[in-house]
Amino acid sequence: MSETVLHCWRTLVRAHPEATALIDGADGRTWTRAALSAAASGWLRALSSETRAALVRRRVIMAEPNGARWFHVFLGLLEAGAIPAPADARETPAALRATAAACSAAWLWHGGALESLPPPPPTRARRRDLCLAKLTSGSTGMPKALVFTHAQMLADGRQLAAAMDIRPGDLNLAVIPLGHSYGLGNLVMPLLAQGTPLVCAASPLPRALAADCERWRPTVFPAVPTLLRALAQTGVAPASLASLRTIISAGAPLAPETAAAFAQKFSRGIHAFYGASETGGITYDRTGRAALTAGNVGTPVNGVTLRWRRGGRFAVASAAVLGCGICPPPDRAEINARGELILLGRAGRFAKIAGRRVNLVEVENALRALPGVTGAFVAGHPTRPDALAAAVEIHGRSADRADISLRSKLVREDAGGKVRAPMPASTPAALRAALGLRLAAWKIPARILVLKAFPVTARGKPDRRKLLALLEEPPR
Repeated sequence: MSETVLHCWRTLVRAHPEATALIDGADGRTWTRAALSAAASGWLRALSSETRAALVRRRVIMAEPNGARWFHVFLGLLEAGAIPAPADARETPAALRATAAACSAAWLWHGGALESLPPPPPTRARRRDLCLAKLTSGSTGMPKALVFTHAQMLADGRQLAAAMDIRPGDLNLAVIPLGHSYGLGNLVMPLLAQGTPLVCAASPLPRALAADCERWRPTVFPAVPTLLRALAQTGVAPASLASLRTIISAGAPLAPETAAAFAQKFSRGIHAFYGASETGGITYDRTGRAALTAGNVGTPVNGVTLRWRRGGRFAVASAAVLGCGICPPPDRAEINARGELILLGRAGRFAKIAGRRVNLVEVENALRALPGVTGAFVAGHPTRPDALAAAVEIHGRSADRADISLRSKLVREDAGGKVRAPMPASTPAALRAALGLRLAAWKIPARILVLKAFPVTARGKPDRRKLLALLEEPPR
């Protein structure tokens, strides 16, 4: 088999065992490469020999928050020959088991324990070069596992490190989840492939991040727009971020206003980064100025080629791309005179929330399935790039039926300890609570506008332009 992530990591450990690998901001502990490697091997040895044998070439849903133990489990699973599939540690055990079933996983790690999932177990993967699975909702909205080889993951990490000038001597500030595609490419692979250490932030709150920067002096900060906007709007002292050489934004569109406010306050630009789960990194702004223009996400990452199609569609080709090495993202775009990619919007009805693609039709269907709801329209939130907004149509009598039906359903679920919802049940808060029984938390619209009737076009269809305008109006 060709080079593996584990082989690269072991080479780094042998070369400099006492080099810093990870700093846990929560407890202040510093882990050397040797200590992190030993803890991962210890995690694996603690499992029975039968369990270790059963893990080989099996998918394992891995729900673990950022920290040293994330690497203990991840490296331990790689050592066992398993295929880890990092998941959101905030999801409930029931949601994680449902994801595991949809992704043909045989095991689930959550709450500090490894759980064997009900038989019959899925067939072991035939290929021996598989590294990990990225979990995504895909175009259908259903959980899906995108399985990557070691070579593809190493290629993505190395391509990004070269484009972003992430060096072994840097210190990455880890706030974004390690298991998301963004975190895997910008945090996990730079550590395991070239030894770039990271500090796991104690908290994502602006003042806590500033304190971590002052204490640990990180040099590279892969961030998301909401974090950058919060830093620009709060009373964080500009000097507290002085150690940061490179600040990156990805996962959702970065508003030019946010980029400008951040640059004015901290006297440094934000480097826009664009990628997809299936392709890894696609483009990166090396200048720190592209984000000041809406939709500008920089030039192609080292090793990436864009192949253009009709209607602004394009395909990404690189050694990091899933499958045969070429994949079309769900976006339309164009190239400007400087060779920068300008995103023009989704080719289909999708949105990206905190680095994960969500099918808007899936959320609309979930809303329409609620009692009394006769229409639903979902779009990106007008002021929050990390959230959705929805308009829901509930006629007068339907609203009464919705109150009765949803109230009854939510009270029954509350009796089972699943959810508590305010009344009346046709309020936005109650609709969100009911959606919580059907959708992952990050898919639930942050704003729900309840209308007695949707505006319609001359053909009698819902007028999407007017609905968007209504969602953009400030709440009353």
